[in-house]
Amino acid sequence: MQDIYLHDKVVRYVVIRFRKDFFMIQDITPHHLYNEFTPQSPQSGDLIFAFCERKLLADLSGNDCRFPLWEDVFSQVSDTASLIWLFSLDQISCFLLMDTELTLPGNYDFHSLREIRGREPKHQIFAAMTAFHLYDWYRNNRFCGRCGTPVVPDPSRKERMLSCPHCGNHIYPKICPAIIVGVIDGERILLTKYAGRNNPNYALVAGFTEIGETAEETVMREVMEEVGVKVKNLHYYKTQPWGMASDLLIGYYAELDGDGSITLDREELSTGLWMDRKDITLEDEDFSLTREMIVRFAKVGRDVLR
Repeated sequence: MQDIYLHDKVVRYVVIRFRKDFFMIQDITPHHLYNEFTPQSPQSGDLIFAFCERKLLADLSGNDCRFPLWEDVFSQVSDTASLIWLFSLDQISCFLLMDTELTLPGNYDFHSLREIRGREPKHQIFAAMTAFHLYDWYRNNRFCGRCGTPVVPDPSRKERMLSCPHCGNHIYPKICPAIIVGVIDGERILLTKYAGRNNPNYALVAGFTEIGETAEETVMREVMEEVGVKVKNLHYYKTQPWGMASDLLIGYYAELDGDGSITLDREELSTGLWMDRKDITLEDEDFSLTREMIVRFAKVGRDVLR
């Protein structure tokens, strides 16, 4: 019995380490984000997300990131049209507050999404990033793209949709499919850095899916365009909603096909190199699909292609 118990403990330890290292921003269990469109009226305890461009109002002075609650702002919300129900996080409603200046006590200020996304509590951070996705959609669609008339929320309150009262045009949230691909050659992986960005971290080849193109065709095209190599044996990994860019990221691993000499697209990338998995070190706490895929390769090598 003792031997079985110890074996069980070892197995559990490995699983826990695996889950911790492979944690992405949407992995918020036991919490849950309910995106069904069931608009509610605000009440005490509901979360309020207020953005200014790519910054979000939050208090970062403590160990946890704190967002305003309805009871903190209700006295300053004179126009109910500026308050938009977004979704529910567990049993709490989340609202977007548009075009309203707030004066709040304490250490509230506008912070960049990058500052906020690595903070706790993780389920509220994921809600905040998803709220930005909708904020970006609302602020970019104030007028009908067909006739120029100001749009209004769905009058029936049945759909997350903007409607033109003049021509009847319907506008739904924008979701952009994009691929991320880990190109594998034996025990090494192709890592990149973007051009013109102040980000020291390595990335993987990535790009948006074009019209008339499958995700798999996107993988092969983007790899050739950005680093000048061919790939084969594509293996789907998983997806990630990335509200900060309105993306749905689709992760693949692929095997190098032929010559591995890199020819960089200098407009897109500043760096492209092959790195052996034993040399990979990632000390930052990032919760992206890119990081998870790099960490997974560092752990299991070319077994990612199985």
